[in-house]
Amino acid sequence: MIRKQDALEYHRQGRSGKIEIALTKPCATQRDLSLAYTPGVAEPCREIAERPQDAYAYTAKGNLVAVVSNGTAVLGLGDIGPLAGKPVMEGKGLLFKRFADIDVFDIEIDAKDPEEVIRIVRALEPTFGGINLEDIKAPECFRIEEELKATMSIPVFHDDQHGTAIISGAGLVNALEIVGKRIEEVKVVFSGAGAAGIACARFYLMLGVKKENLLLVDTKGVVYRGRKEGMNPYKEFFAAETEARTLQDAMRGADVFAGVSVGGLVTPAMVASMAADPILFAMANPDPEILPEDALAVRRDLVMATGRSDYPNQVNNVLGFPFIFRGALDVMATCINDEMKLAAARALADLAKEDVPDSVIKAYGGKLRFGRDYIIPKPLDPRVLLWEAPAVARAAMESGVARRPIADLDAYRDALESRFGRGKEIMRGIIHKAQRAAKRIVFPEGAEEKVLRASQIVLDEKIAVPVLLGSRETILAGARALDLELQGVEIIEPLHSEKLEAYADVLYDLRRRKGVTRDEARIQMRAPVTYGMTMVQTGDADGIVAGLTQSYPATIRPALQILRPLPGVRTIAGLYMLVLKNDVRFLTDATVNFDPTAEELAEIAVLAASKVRSFDIEPRVAMLSFSNFGSTQHPSAAKMAEAAELVKRLAPDLMVDGEMMADTAVSPEILETLYPFSSLKGGANLLVCPNLESANIAVKLLAKLGGAEVYGPLLLGMRKPVYLLIPGSEVADIVNVTAMAARDAQETGAGVPGRLRELVSAD
Repeated sequence: MIRKQDALEYHRQGRSGKIEIALTKPCATQRDLSLAYTPGVAEPCREIAERPQDAYAYTAKGNLVAVVSNGTAVLGLGDIGPLAGKPVMEGKGLLFKRFADIDVFDIEIDAKDPEEVIRIVRALEPTFGGINLEDIKAPECFRIEEELKATMSIPVFHDDQHGTAIISGAGLVNALEIVGKRIEEVKVVFSGAGAAGIACARFYLMLGVKKENLLLVDTKGVVYRGRKEGMNPYKEFFAAETEARTLQDAMRGADVFAGVSVGGLVTPAMVASMAADPILFAMANPDPEILPEDALAVRRDLVMATGRSDYPNQVNNVLGFPFIFRGALDVMATCINDEMKLAAARALADLAKEDVPDSVIKAYGGKLRFGRDYIIPKPLDPRVLLWEAPAVARAAMESGVARRPIADLDAYRDALESRFGRGKEIMRGIIHKAQRAAKRIVFPEGAEEKVLRASQIVLDEKIAVPVLLGSRETILAGARALDLELQGVEIIEPLHSEKLEAYADVLYDLRRRKGVTRDEARIQMRAPVTYGMTMVQTGDADGIVAGLTQSYPATIRPALQILRPLPGVRTIAGLYMLVLKNDVRFLTDATVNFDPTAEELAEIAVLAASKVRSFDIEPRVAMLSFSNFGSTQHPSAAKMAEAAELVKRLAPDLMVDGEMMADTAVSPEILETLYPFSSLKGGANLLVCPNLESANIAVKLLAKLGGAEVYGPLLLGMRKPVYLLIPGSEVADIVNVTAMAARDAQETGAGVPGRLRELVSAD
């Protein structure tokens, strides 16, 4: 429940309003000022004067949208004027930035005459890459958009019309699939003939609804041929040959109801009169034409959507406009045409059939799987950007309105993901490399729901070949319950495996001088994690991902007992990858060594650095302490300083320094200003902690308070890839860790490639 005071305080707290302007270029020195303004600014001005398209290269035009309104039809508030509507327009700007990284100026126009609005907006074209018209009443909005689209060479989009049409259209496509009806055969009734109603009706025709099967109903009743009262050219287009005169008449036998009118207009009796498996989109806000509980009381066979977030299947325009503009801007489209709108709807419809990320499930609660209660993706699903914007961009190119075509849409999709953090970019790079040669990755917890869902994604993305350990019956039943195919996955039951005895012999040979008898080896081999480690040891699998439901010691112990370190490696350690919003950092050792010596820390640093390099990141290593370069005399600080010197001898080409405090290590400004002698330049991305206690605390704090996504630990110095999950990891985490393990398996030596292995072995 949103209280009045809560809403007012949200808008008033801190800096008033919801948006601000941020600088994208440095402005700290006189040189910066000279480049940003006079005299340097003259150069891009000259270039643009000669080649107007260069404005997209030298200014913010290509990522800037105007949200324009005259306040004549604001939300459910009506004609409250441009100033009172400003909070809504700012909110629109917030959504553009949050969901698609598009910058916005909100422009409230004190003008009601359509010709004046057209003149003002047309004059804005040099400033903006696109125009989002908002909250302009019908029928004026139709005339305004039509004229602007005809006379401007940048995208113009009236979201009140097309947003609801596109999102509900995606829902309609999926709802019809669920109930098994053909779009060209269904009878559709529209309640509401304003901007949204007319646009939805037009869009449904583009999707395949037959005009003769569509009835439009407004406040005067059914729009029929020959009606005089309350008509305009836009309604006249939908005037039907029909005896129906009321909404009640129109809904009798209808397959689809689409409401963009007022709350409470539809009665249970009207719903009861609809055809079998009716589709009911009651999209009036904040109160639907009929509440879902009232409709479901008379028709359990219906598929229903509303505009509200507290019911399933919310038709929310935020699923459309940010991503449509993102795709349009990125190809410099001259307009947003019907092909692009259809592409957006179909992308949303297709996405709703995909497995839903845990982060989205947690945000909304309950089970989200394609069906009557889930026909439209959720607004907070991060994949909407990656599906919809490329689909829109492709449609713009194929329909000939793109001035800057994108050659590689897969690379474009990766670039979209990286807009919201360097960590995403790095993970996509790891996934792409894993896809080059799919490796067999074994999952000891094969029957777990999250592992099953992750395995389906791993298969679909061709990241690896999952090998699931556990009861075949349980795994297959779990897959059926989740509507997963799992074609290509291998299922092994350790208890009934023909290799159980051979694997027990392997374990016995490894542990017979550690107190393990042959019978004990057979018993231990029944444990999936032990079986999985032995699969990797014998080459029957290329790597292992485990630990979702088990304690850390229960997972790492068989890894150390069976897989063993690489030749010459004396210190096994754990490395975490911490994905922050705009960066990635690595931290060691938070998992294995309680209080390592300087020699052990040096080896850990070298092993970790080689692992970081395997991710195509050049390591910059800091040996952390509570002291900066001798500022405090203490054995722990001296140990880190000694370790730094040992690393320099072990790996002369590695950028490393210490001992130093954590803030010094990650701050280039502190290093450059206070410690210019340091060999560490640019701030550290690999942090080596003095002991397990400090490292573990750092990882937990960064995860919980710093918002870092934590991957690992991955074991350094092992012969084969061993990746451990944090108990409770989400599906996306498991997929990413699997990609890391698969990528690791492609490296000879699995963790100490090339010359660094020789350095470690030779010391």
